[in-house]
Amino acid sequence: MQFLPIFLDVKSSVCLIVGGGEVALRKARMLAKSGAQLRVVAPRINLSLSQLVDDADCPGEIHEREYLTSDLTDVALVVVATDDTQLNIAISCQAKTQKIPVNVVDNPALCSFVFPSVLDRSPLVVAISSGGTSPVLARHLRARLETLIPSGYGKLAQLLGKFREPVKNRFKTLGQRRSFWEKVISGSVTELVLTGRLAEAEQQLSEWIDGGKVVEQAGEVYLVGGGPGDPDLLTFRALRLMQQADVVLYDRLVSPEVLALVRKDAEQINVGKARDKHTVPQGDINSMLVRLAKEGKKVLRLKGGDPFIFGRGGEELEGLADAGIPFQVVPGITAANGCAAYAGIPLTHRDYAQSVQFVTGHLKNNSIDLHWDELVHENHTVVFYMGLVGLPTICQKLIEHGRDAETPVALVQKGTTDQQKVIVGTLDTIVELVSAEVIRPPTLIIVGGVVNLAGKLSWYGS
Repeated sequence: MQFLPIFLDVKSSVCLIVGGGEVALRKARMLAKSGAQLRVVAPRINLSLSQLVDDADCPGEIHEREYLTSDLTDVALVVVATDDTQLNIAISCQAKTQKIPVNVVDNPALCSFVFPSVLDRSPLVVAISSGGTSPVLARHLRARLETLIPSGYGKLAQLLGKFREPVKNRFKTLGQRRSFWEKVISGSVTELVLTGRLAEAEQQLSEWIDGGKVVEQAGEVYLVGGGPGDPDLLTFRALRLMQQADVVLYDRLVSPEVLALVRKDAEQINVGKARDKHTVPQGDINSMLVRLAKEGKKVLRLKGGDPFIFGRGGEELEGLADAGIPFQVVPGITAANGCAAYAGIPLTHRDYAQSVQFVTGHLKNNSIDLHWDELVHENHTVVFYMGLVGLPTICQKLIEHGRDAETPVALVQKGTTDQQKVIVGTLDTIVELVSAEVIRPPTLIIVGGVVNLAGKLSWYGS
């Protein structure tokens, strides 16, 4: 280990920065965030750097001139960010002689300390360093950690710090305290903090301390939107909950690639629905969620797209609320947004549409019960979910109620996946075009002038 990893308190301490460019600015931002008093010396100083010094909580100094040895007086550390090799060497030697920590940017041999790549969840801070050999690699690893460590962990650290003394007073041995904290961090208090319910988390933690042990409640349900298919479109929170669930109830529209990201040892139950074929009736799904949660399990209800847009998520939550089961909702990118974006079709555009409407095109008894008069405005985009079978009826009804037969229409098959197919026509031609292709659901139908942009803005796939 070339460098000793430490965290240095520089709050209100003078930190010298020699250099006035972009690199100096990046280092200055980190020091200012730590509460340091900045002393910047350079013949020319970046305007943003000057403003940073002026706006810092601890007033700093700006000296637009050449470096002087006296600039080292009473400083806690030095950062050198100049293109003058001889000056860099001289300042490094002077600082080391005076036992002042020094960092010469991009020259580890002249440094007594290096800046790590920092993941900031204050007061929780994760620092990654390659010892100056590969800063880009350190930044890459930090970016990976960004996806694994929720931003709410900072609030969690603050809450746990608030209760350190009460825990120390309640549990007399180090082993008892460690065991208590491990159970707290892996339990419901953490989840309450991460979902913004800080008062509940604090109350629960206080009750556990008073009782001398962690008493977990019944299970919890996570209603998670899995997006339109591409796993890269999942939110960080969705991925985290997918990794900690004990049992997963998933729909037909959840792509195999998304389902593959669920915890490997979690029980998986297919409750999907296809046209005229319900693997599990909705009422049974609602009861199953309640039963599994009451067994103390963490239940992931995974839906394609967004659970609150034609996903019946609200119905399922009503049953949980009536049963007193805790739950949380993680929105997903709905099919309309995902498929349109991957097909190069903006749902609104100043030249084509100032409004957008999502409707279901599900055919029931050979008809579709919609307020057609509301769907035929010229500068209006209409997105039909579940409309493949009813496509002839949709086109006929829109034309009958006044929509121009030449209105552009796009049908998107399995949008955002490698099986995406986009067929573009008009209300008058789309049925024939689709009938000439082999189409596999799920599909989405987009009606409106914005479809004219599909060819120009297409970017995904061939």
